[in-house]
Amino acid sequence: MSSNILVDHFSDQRSRTMNFLWIAGFSLLTGLLAQLEFRLPYTPVPLTGQTFGVLLAGAVLGSRRGFLSQLLYLAEGAGGLPVFAGGAFGVAHLFGPTGGYLWSCPIAAALLGWLVERGASRRVLLLAASLVLADAVILAAGALWLHTFLAVPYSRAMLLGFYPFLIGDVLKVVLVGGSLPQTLKHFAPEAQRPDPAPPEV
Repeated sequence: MSSNILVDHFSDQRSRTMNFLWIAGFSLLTGLLAQLEFRLPYTPVPLTGQTFGVLLAGAVLGSRRGFLSQLLYLAEGAGGLPVFAGGAFGVAHLFGPTGGYLWSCPIAAALLGWLVERGASRRVLLLAASLVLADAVILAAGALWLHTFLAVPYSRAMLLGFYPFLIGDVLKVVLVGGSLPQTLKHFAPEAQRPDPAPPEV
């Protein structure tokens, strides 16, 4: 069987230990990318590389491991590790103005991973559409949270937490969508199954 999940081609061993290492590694990668931060003067939401880590986790790990990596990322931040944007940490940060983005990270990674497992990783246009969908989940959840947290009209929340991030997120989609199919083809050039069974965690 040819898996559509990239990490499955790096090792023949799919043990719990190996899975945990991938999950932990991508949780830390997301935290590292979150430190690439650029503050905008008109919104409490910074531009960061965090969503790039989320998209990579779903695209490379698949649904279950991608979901768990981002859940672990939230747990690390809540537990005191400075992995949120700008080195922030603590449970309170999960309920601040950027809480909607953070809570949606595991969901977006799981959604993208589910689509990847079903063949999206091997077709550039299909993968790009899947990445856009997962990214839209993060941005929409973040804008909806701002709408509630700041008690502003949803149109205003979109201006604060959705539209300013589209250009950067398009770049993230291009980077992942343009490289993953070719990388997977290199590791598994044989014909893929359209609906492989999800890996066990």
